[in-house]
Amino acid sequence: MGEVAVLIPTLRRPESLDRTLRSLAAQSGAKALIEAVVVVDNSPEGSARPVAESWSPALPILYVHEPRPGVATARNAGLAKVAADYVAFLDDDEEAPPSWLETLLGVHKAFGADVTFGPWRGQASAAPAWKRPYLDAFFSRTGPERSGLTDQRYGCGNSLMTRATTLSGPAPFDPAYDQTGGEDDRLYQALTRRGARFAWAAEAWVWEHAPDHRCRIAYTLRRAFSFGQTPTTDCAHQGDWPGVLRWMAIGAAQTAIYGAAAAVLWATGSARRLAMTDRAVRGLGKVIWWVTPKFYGQAEVARSA
Repeated sequence: MGEVAVLIPTLRRPESLDRTLRSLAAQSGAKALIEAVVVVDNSPEGSARPVAESWSPALPILYVHEPRPGVATARNAGLAKVAADYVAFLDDDEEAPPSWLETLLGVHKAFGADVTFGPWRGQASAAPAWKRPYLDAFFSRTGPERSGLTDQRYGCGNSLMTRATTLSGPAPFDPAYDQTGGEDDRLYQALTRRGARFAWAAEAWVWEHAPDHRCRIAYTLRRAFSFGQTPTTDCAHQGDWPGVLRWMAIGAAQTAIYGAAAAVLWATGSARRLAMTDRAVRGLGKVIWWVTPKFYGQAEVARSA
């Protein structure tokens, strides 16, 4: 039996889930490393079961049906079914090269980390050529060139956590963020207050395949707005109101400066116009931090229907 449970929440993406599971079956030392591959099906009708169970001969599949839509609820449902020492989180639009899990776990142990993150390499293959540079970068996650401890916090996809020190209790991910995302940020805040150690595994990268509906500028700018809100909402959750005002002021300056630059770049047809617009919108998110766009849960159920 392995020591890692790989947890994959999924919602109506059978082809993408199949690609993710295929990449796990090809992992170096998969039988020695993986205790269970937990597929948490968040669709009300349980549509992922055939794909998940088709991989049961090659992988120790544990299929969990959680019909209540929400990313935090899905992750908590999967965690309730396993007791592995380590939990790796992989999204259903990610594809891991054969060395991924072995590398991620090795860095995690080498630095005595509680949480370890790896990079994403974005692939917006459905996008027009003029949008590809921006979208590939948008769906990528970069960090230090070398592995080591870090003060930076990243999203839950492509991460590994020590169960005993990070995922205690029946609901370590707050279901209040089921519809909006951000449940991982709240968890990391709590872990930071407890003195947790975070690490970056530079070589434990995965492909991030952006589905067609996400290769739209309207979608990425909504996400950019949400990403920009993070520092201000973090301060608000901690009751740090001077911090909230400071981030709002920073955001207002970014909106004005980057917005003006974006207007010029759009007028001249520059290839950088989308990236600059993205930066302006992130600044706006710092200012209007109390508006919460909904990307997950019921909103995704409705969209995928």
